[in-house]
Amino acid sequence: MYRILCLLSILFTSVAFAQKAAPQEKRRPNVIFILSDDHAYQAISAYGSKLTQTPSIDRIASQGAILYNNVVTNSICGPSRAVLLTGKHSHINGYKLNEKQFDVNQPVFSEQLQQNGYQTAWIGKMHLGALPNGFDYLNVLPGQGQYYNPDFINSKNEKVKYTGYVTDIITQLSEAVLK
Repeated sequence: MYRILCLLSILFTSVAFAQKAAPQEKRRPNVIFILSDDHAYQAISAYGSKLTQTPSIDRIASQGAILYNNVVTNSICGPSRAVLLTGKHSHINGYKLNEKQFDVNQPVFSEQLQQNGYQTAWIGKMHLGALPNGFDYLNVLPGQGQYYNPDFINSKNEKVKYTGYVTDIITQLSEAVLK
């Protein structure tokens, strides 16, 4: 009986304290999508690949989430990104092939995030032929982009040339935004 009373006493004290304390704003999680172009699961050691070792991706998988039972609605890069942005299959969102123009007048999930107080950014390859709404910061490659000394298109739809290898530039721009 003593143990139960002690436990109940602690429980009631905790509840009373929680009720007296000022309500705290719920902390929302950060959401980061890392999209790698032409990177099959067979090339990631977190999925059991023996072809190569990917320690950074493995660390992210072990500290976050790893997904085993997924499918892609469209494996072409731009249309796949359009599906991610809209939540609609390619035949419904209208972007079925690269080198077309994405309809920026349809809702995208980044707008929902903004409406709920999130800052949004897209850095790197987008390949949609147009810049969708819902991003506070954009720095994307036009089309496929170039591997060395690439041009990027920013939030103001201005073309900016960077010096260096595209992967390093995307990494630097991403780290700057995250800080």
